[in-house]
Amino acid sequence: MSKFKFSVGPWNVAEGADVYGPEVRRTIPFEKKVEEFKKLGFDAVQFHDDDAVPELNGKTAAQIAAKAKEVKKLLDHTGMAAEFVAPRLWMDPHCIDGAYTSNSAADRKYAIERSLKSIDIARELGTDKIVLWLAREGTSCAESKDPVTAIKHLVEAVNAMLAYDKTIKILIEPKPNEPVDRSYCGTIGHVMGVSAATSDPARVGGLLESAHAVLAGLDPANEIAFGLAMGKLWGVHLNDQNGLKFDQDRSFGAENLRQAFNQVKVLVEHGYGAHGEYIGLDVKAMRTTSDEAGYQHLTTSLNVFKILEDKARSFDQAFQRKCVAERNYEALELYVLTHLMKG
Repeated sequence: MSKFKFSVGPWNVAEGADVYGPEVRRTIPFEKKVEEFKKLGFDAVQFHDDDAVPELNGKTAAQIAAKAKEVKKLLDHTGMAAEFVAPRLWMDPHCIDGAYTSNSAADRKYAIERSLKSIDIARELGTDKIVLWLAREGTSCAESKDPVTAIKHLVEAVNAMLAYDKTIKILIEPKPNEPVDRSYCGTIGHVMGVSAATSDPARVGGLLESAHAVLAGLDPANEIAFGLAMGKLWGVHLNDQNGLKFDQDRSFGAENLRQAFNQVKVLVEHGYGAHGEYIGLDVKAMRTTSDEAGYQHLTTSLNVFKILEDKARSFDQAFQRKCVAERNYEALELYVLTHLMKG
């Protein structure tokens, strides 16, 4: 029995379209996804703002609140919670050149206003967490932005959100590249730097995604550990990644099982979840997946996590301490590998 709570976003069950091809699976209504997530063993739903309130830009504050209340009723009916709301700041024309870091003052204003609407939605859904995936907060043309000014704009945007709601927590999800190749906040260390520069650092932390750490050439477990050491790891998105390619969102453990184990191990050993944090998954089905198997990647990732959780909890720490004291890391390495291979 896992000691963790689990979350997933509706975008993780998708039609399978990519930049090289059209949709290959049927669309599943949001309500059906939520019901199935509950059956699979998830406890909470991750939201983009327009997952909860479609066509957000064309709605009044009252309409936004009413639609969010409907979604909250669905969550309550199915026994699910909302983990967070993330403003979708990479699809609108205002966000072509970034959102918070755009060169356009009008576009930066749009981004902040949209983020405040996300906070309104979060209130209605009963969560105090806002996630910022800084998709285009960077540039593909180095000279097109002053990076110092851009980063200051980012801090200003976070401060505007903190001032708007005195209880909200901001979780920055770092990514080093894609869709732009020069991110202004690429690692959990960058997140800590931005947090320290804000008006209320105690309310600004991080959400670490496994694949994003790999894309930065870093070890996901160490990035998780850094956030834990700072007391600011408030969310994780576990998945896997085959090297420094585009963001793949593979099923957890599919590419590097030992790396996956060490992510689970550090979460288990350092009390992640004690303050209500979720184990979030951000995994996509392979394009070849059929309609009938559209949730299998979620089941796979959940099962792998729980197996590795058992491995982490049964890990012989006394033997680990003995190997460390003797500096016998070869023996420790053999133990880890055999421990992972045992049924």
